Amino acid sequence: MKTGFKAVLLAGVLTTGVAVGCWALAAFVVGLKQAGWQPAELLRQYLVATGIVEPSHTLVDFYSQIKGVEYLICVAFLVAFPMFYKYVNKDSEKITTKL
Repeated sequence: MKTGFKAVLLAGVLTTGVAVGCWALAAFVVGLKQAGWQPAELLRQYLVATGIVEPSHTLVDFYSQIKGVEYLICVAFLVAFPMFYKYVNKDSEKITTKL
């Protein structure tokens, strides 16, 4: 490749990157404005819009959603605690010194 072509290609890639970056920043700022300048609310709206989280309308809906997470936490604790107990109570070598 010639040096002039590389420079033009690099300039095109950088210009495209800057344009996409400006578009993404503008979209983020407009989204924050619509969410009342609350990043957590913007994230919640995104998760609801993509279907990752379903909005809960009643306490029963909310409890049903968190019950599965509660079970996962319990299983993780039941697996991690015996491993931690073994680690804490392992036998250590005794070092003797001559006086």
